[in-house]
Amino acid sequence: MPENALFATPIDPMLAKVADELPQGDAVLYEPKWDGFRAIVFRGNDGVTLQSRDLKPLNRYFPELEKALHEALPKGCILDGEIVVAGPNGLDFDALQQRVHPAASRIARLARETPAAFVAFDLLAAGGRSTMALPQHERRLRLERLLGQARPPLYLTPMTRDRATAQEWLQRFEGAGLDGVIAKPADAPYQPAKRAMFKIKHVRTADCVVAGFRWYKDQQDAVGSLLLGLYDEEGMLQHVGITSSFTMARRTELVDELAPLREQALENHPWRDWASASVGDADRMPGAKSRWSGGKDLRWEALRPERVCEVKYDHLQGRRFRHATTFLRWRTDKAPADCRYDQLDVTAPFELAQVFGA
Repeated sequence: MPENALFATPIDPMLAKVADELPQGDAVLYEPKWDGFRAIVFRGNDGVTLQSRDLKPLNRYFPELEKALHEALPKGCILDGEIVVAGPNGLDFDALQQRVHPAASRIARLARETPAAFVAFDLLAAGGRSTMALPQHERRLRLERLLGQARPPLYLTPMTRDRATAQEWLQRFEGAGLDGVIAKPADAPYQPAKRAMFKIKHVRTADCVVAGFRWYKDQQDAVGSLLLGLYDEEGMLQHVGITSSFTMARRTELVDELAPLREQALENHPWRDWASASVGDADRMPGAKSRWSGGKDLRWEALRPERVCEVKYDHLQGRRFRHATTFLRWRTDKAPADCRYDQLDVTAPFELAQVFGA
């Protein structure tokens, strides 16, 4: 494929499917799973393009990274990787989110205060020629040759073929803010938009108070998601996330099942102030609008916080679940007051520098 065509067309990143455990066998490459913004970097003859997972340009949000990669990378290469921000306690996804802002002045300030880095984990082109048809192990070898002398803010992700080492990474690297482990078939080509890899994430359970819900796609005959809460050290019920892993039949059943809890729900509800339009604590508000909501209707219905459910989650981002949780079961044996933060696992800190030294 000519270089002009290769660099003129966006590339859908190769994706991963969830696995419960690390795959067995020798023909697997294991890498840490980074918690950042997936990005494909095109280093053409004239400059650098940062492309997001959904094929949108990211250059304006990370000017310092665009400049650094332009200087560090040879012309004619394409890298797949992750944009991250490192804080004093490891990866800082909250700081990374702040970088996506409409004001150029704010972006410039944050580029100085919380500069981003790029962690490369695949090579899609070199010397103006595509490498996507090559097996994963060959692409990795060429990536190591290309980035053997890389310096911050450009990094090469660690890799191992040893399953026991990868299992150790799964446990230890979480303390540096990483998200799990990626397993890649060593002989597979790069497959854009295909779930050709495996992601093994940290899995835990928590008992949460169900304090509200949202309708399913504006239909008032099906429940879309349940709003979850945990009590903090001061006895305040904090919104920690949602669970929405229901079949369509179960969504309709939940309407009648939750109906009794809707009666006079706002009268003494701990989130009753959030039912109005003027809310100060927007970050914790269940229906808060943000640049990440994509215009979705996030209005919610209150429930008396009297029911408890057990959910499966991967990890916390600050005081909230990083991703949507998976509903496991109702806990009729559990009192809402017992659903506190102190039930959650505390992750031992781990130095981010040691991850790259692995």
